[in-house]
Amino acid sequence: MIFQPTFSLNHKIVNNLTESERLYGRLESIRLPQEQLLNLERNNLIKSSYVSNSIEGNPLTLLEVTNLLLGDRVPTNRDEKEVKNYFDLLKKLEYQVATPLSVEFIQTMHSQLMHGVDEKIAGQIRNAEVVIGGYELKENQPHLVIKHTPPFHKTQKITQALQGLVSWAEKIQTVPAILKAGIFHHQYVYIHPFEDGNGRTCRLLTALVFLKHNYQINKYFVLDDYYDVDRDAYSDALHTADFGDKTLWLEYFTDGIKYSLQSALSRVQSGVQHTRIQERLTPRQRDALEAMKKYPEVTSADLVRELQVSRQQVFNILKALIDKGYVEKKGITKRSYYCIKQ
Repeated sequence: MIFQPTFSLNHKIVNNLTESERLYGRLESIRLPQEQLLNLERNNLIKSSYVSNSIEGNPLTLLEVTNLLLGDRVPTNRDEKEVKNYFDLLKKLEYQVATPLSVEFIQTMHSQLMHGVDEKIAGQIRNAEVVIGGYELKENQPHLVIKHTPPFHKTQKITQALQGLVSWAEKIQTVPAILKAGIFHHQYVYIHPFEDGNGRTCRLLTALVFLKHNYQINKYFVLDDYYDVDRDAYSDALHTADFGDKTLWLEYFTDGIKYSLQSALSRVQSGVQHTRIQERLTPRQRDALEAMKKYPEVTSADLVRELQVSRQQVFNILKALIDKGYVEKKGITKRSYYCIKQ
């Protein structure tokens, strides 16, 4: 049975669609020198590969990812293989625009994504129950917080649901391309067809949906940087659509398209050609930087007291600030401390 999404085309979504079309038109109208265009596309591919894997817990920094991919060397561990596989698939997407979406196509993509990472599950539609969530500290003990339980847990049912989704994506032409990409993005994650690698596969497929509708997502802009501004907001927005109505998710998704296009236009107009693209800060990260400005150096324990958050949250904030080039770590083990990078 073909998938039938539920959503409302409200004022905010319509405005976002209109503004996104305008911004994309401006991007396309700018005639960039070939060298700058190639640099822009390369940066977008690297940034997408870094962010999409980082969202899923890959510990490599943007600098490490950049060195790996630009060095074109053979990855030596699981983390590097995840990033390299994603990058290689992302580069090939433009050559797969004419290939119809199908369950088999998705299985092949997943198999290539997981090659050398987890061969046991590569390309295999799951036949087991899974839950999506994470651990939070309560009274100094980790507790599992479940955000989503997929609707099906048997291969046959999951395959049928996935077939309904790809049939809708291929056949329905009355839904605007940006909305189609957003609806596909959520529904794929909602079905959660594989045991692992669903988020990365989903973001690759979402980019392909854009390419199929003549949005040069890799050449001009990258959507993943919006998800990375606030990863909790991305996750929370996704799960607002789990009960059927995708309107709130589409508000978030179209906000992201507009944000990404605005960022891309700003980079193009200012002639930025840096390999490493500066990333925006989340409110928590800004608070941490403000706290660090008071002292020449701080420890993680200092920030736990200043921000009134858990040690794990401070660790995540500091890691992000280091990755983004704002903070540097000095010392080792328990004697380590942090300072704002000069």
